[in-house]
Amino acid sequence: MKMMKDLFDFSSRNDSTGLCLSGGGALGFAHIGVIQSLEEHGIYPTHIVGSSMGAIIGTLYAAGYSPADMLQMIKEDKLYKVTKLLTFRATFFKSGLSTHSLLRSLIKELIPHNSFEKLKKEMHICIVNLNSGTWEIIDSGNELDKWVSASASIPGVFETVKDAKIFYVDGGLLNNMPAQGIKDECQQIIGVDVIPYRAPSELNKPTDTLVVSIRAMQHQNSKEGRDLCRFLIEPKAIEEYHEFSFESYEAIYQHGYNAANQFISENPEIMKLSVNPTIKDKKTTIKIV
Repeated sequence: MKMMKDLFDFSSRNDSTGLCLSGGGALGFAHIGVIQSLEEHGIYPTHIVGSSMGAIIGTLYAAGYSPADMLQMIKEDKLYKVTKLLTFRATFFKSGLSTHSLLRSLIKELIPHNSFEKLKKEMHICIVNLNSGTWEIIDSGNELDKWVSASASIPGVFETVKDAKIFYVDGGLLNNMPAQGIKDECQQIIGVDVIPYRAPSELNKPTDTLVVSIRAMQHQNSKEGRDLCRFLIEPKAIEEYHEFSFESYEAIYQHGYNAANQFISENPEIMKLSVNPTIKDKKTTIKIV
């Protein structure tokens, strides 16, 4: 897999740009499309923060993988395809139905140094500390695989990640838009919320009520982070797909790409973040082979 080349050196820039990526399961594939659009417009975030799927996509991007690289990983059944990464245990007497062994192995394979400090961009990962009942940001150390896995540890589905005597789970449980993690390091933050709240038109089944209730909770815990984002992009994939629509990754990616293009067109002030503000809108087709 080819790593993205370092086209720009941001070390001397005083106007650091942040990118906050929400959780959302398969809907998080829209993040890849947003990143593609941002780069086409000359916008290269220097600091990234994410919860759950946002932490996975964000970490790969911070490591130097391009949107095309990530789409190819999905095509090859590597990147968080639920049928591949759920390793079910034979007993319920555990903290979850599935381990994180495959996800942790994948991170180590794709990012061998396994270190926050050696990433090409600053990465901040949101996790929930069950011992204290609070969310935390991890941004240093040589256990990148552990903290990515912790941030994506959906309660009850994946086992908790234990560090010393502390148990950690999905960052989206208490903060699905953790822009707070980079607010002191960036002048401007671009937020991408793939599960913006939508009022239900009808609730026909108990599961409908459950899903809407969870999304309402996530929306509430996202408000502070959303407010910290100078620019907030909300892909519309949620209107057609859901958190487990992993097979629809190409369509969800396209939703993200289209949403970002439209947002940039309607909010031209975002182009002040571009390293080349004269770039004109253009469309790119990524072919998966």
